[in-house]
Amino acid sequence: MGPLPLVPMFRAVVTAGLLFALSGTAGCSSPTRLDAVPVAVQAKASVVGMPGVRYWADGDTSDFQQDGLESVQREKALLQQEGHRGPLPPANFLAVSGGGEDGAFGAGLLVGWSAAGTRPRFKGVTGISTGALIAPFAFLGPEYDDKLKEVYTTITGKDILEERGYLAAITNDAMADTAPLRKLVRRIFDQRMLDAIAVEHEKGRILLIGTTDLDARRPVIWNVGKIAASRHPQALDLVQTLLVASAAIPGAFPPVMISVEADGRKFEEMHVDGGATAQVFVYPPGLNIKEASEAAGIARQRRLYVIRNARLDPDWAQVERRTLSIANRAVSSLIQTQGVGDLYRIYITTQRDHIDFNLAYIPSSFKTTLKEPFDPVYMKELFKVGYDLAVNGYAWAKTPPGYAAPEVEPPIPPRTVKAANGKRRGAKAGS
Repeated sequence: MGPLPLVPMFRAVVTAGLLFALSGTAGCSSPTRLDAVPVAVQAKASVVGMPGVRYWADGDTSDFQQDGLESVQREKALLQQEGHRGPLPPANFLAVSGGGEDGAFGAGLLVGWSAAGTRPRFKGVTGISTGALIAPFAFLGPEYDDKLKEVYTTITGKDILEERGYLAAITNDAMADTAPLRKLVRRIFDQRMLDAIAVEHEKGRILLIGTTDLDARRPVIWNVGKIAASRHPQALDLVQTLLVASAAIPGAFPPVMISVEADGRKFEEMHVDGGATAQVFVYPPGLNIKEASEAAGIARQRRLYVIRNARLDPDWAQVERRTLSIANRAVSSLIQTQGVGDLYRIYITTQRDHIDFNLAYIPSSFKTTLKEPFDPVYMKELFKVGYDLAVNGYAWAKTPPGYAAPEVEPPIPPRTVKAANGKRRGAKAGS
């Protein structure tokens, strides 16, 4: 989710509701759908022809872990073909958050990182909402920087949405139509990009994007590389649909309906903005990468780079003593604090799994005012901020905001004592 102006849309919903109540209108029709997947068969539901291309982010991690281990095997095979000997090279991961038009910061940071000549080739990339739109470009590398820059410095609100009337709050599924966004996604993400992602998937690289299953109220992680590698005739359409779904702010943008099968029956899942359940993600915290790697005999250094397309400072503003103003401020505060909480969750997980943590975010010095959704002036200036920070060597934060990592004393080594048989053995300090 991003900083779209919530007040106008919230006001439209309230006004339409009052008109509906006062007029007694009851004959308005709304969009229909197939039945949602029943709870009892949720685990069996899969996209027709493409099983195993997604995971519950809050559920069983066995499939996610297995796909991760298989990616390492593909990576090892490629390294052997290239004559590599010795341990696996360090693995770099990138997680890109939501943020609407603030995605211009992450786009600028990546392009500036390329210009600095220090941007790594990422083993895995994840994205949610606007981060999902950035993720494929970040995954495929600097050769796609021009396209990434074009998207985040030339689009306007007209390229994203068409506003609907007040009555859309009661007769439709959102206050705006995202037909322009669908058109944009089809233009920027084509078969060529999908084929390139499939090639990288076979090399052992991973591209993931997140949505929210609103029926189940659960986060879903989609393996875009696996979808691409399936070569299914509907693969391109599915990925384009997911990119729109990941950015579908509930109430503001229409949800995306995805057809699935379970127990021989067809259902429809309602998917919305991944930011409804997380602002940024890396992998399910239930998966212990350290333990899984040790069990599989995998030893390597890992680094994580998190780009938060939002500020971390409180962003002070005087709130009018009016219902809509208060509600809008409260919702935006909830989104802000949820995003910070996600950073803490990720940080704790990386510390457990011995992954180097690095965080980038919009600096408090950026003062440009957003005058309208996807304001091109605002986005160009924010892109430049990200670019300039990266090209001059960005100082990545090593902890989440407000957190000072404690200094942990090294463990006391066991002293050596002599056993009765003359052999030396370890003993705990103080024994």
